[in-house]
Amino acid sequence: MLNDKQGINVLADERVLPEITADGSHTLFFPEINEHYHSVNGAVQESRHVYIEAGFNQCLKETIRILEMGFGTGLNALLTSLESQNKKIQTTYVALEKYALSYNIIKQLNYKELDSDLYQRIHVAEWGKAVPITPFFTLQKVNCDFNAYEFTCLYDLIYYDAFAPDKQPDVWSQELFDKLFSVIDSGGILVTYCAKGNIRRMLQQSGFTVERIPGPTGKREMLKARK
Repeated sequence: MLNDKQGINVLADERVLPEITADGSHTLFFPEINEHYHSVNGAVQESRHVYIEAGFNQCLKETIRILEMGFGTGLNALLTSLESQNKKIQTTYVALEKYALSYNIIKQLNYKELDSDLYQRIHVAEWGKAVPITPFFTLQKVNCDFNAYEFTCLYDLIYYDAFAPDKQPDVWSQELFDKLFSVIDSGGILVTYCAKGNIRRMLQQSGFTVERIPGPTGKREMLKARK
């Protein structure tokens, strides 16, 4: 790991490799854990299906407060910012990430057809501060371990986008799901690409009502949980 001028833990560039996915958009491959940041069947289509269509568009509130577990390339934040503008919904977005990506890596990712200027603003926004990105979207990126973060408010929607449970088991725990249940508002939604039975059972034990719904291209199912 590296440490940048803001004191942020930054993943060394040589540890991740850009790859083109089936829809023409980039993901990153992390050789050390043999894992991709997004589906190889399409990075943008996966993020849009899991987090926008099954998450943001199902949260029927005039203002939405979102917690993202795993900021990664910032693709989910970009798509959410675009959707918040399209629907004119005031959105506050808090993203937790233990190891930030360098801007050198970010510049190699081809989400430019979505909005290159917006994507740049998302990534140059100072970590640890709530930064207005658009009139409808405020972003706070937090460099921390999921398990160490002290929650101070309630959220309407949680994007659970950590690496797979077999790659990062410490952030798919009953203790963490219990904590998330306590900080999601009544009627709030948690969505994740993961559909494993043990994850579904842990969410249910925390108190969520959980359903398996159709997954993105190349994946049969995903999980949607509601408080």
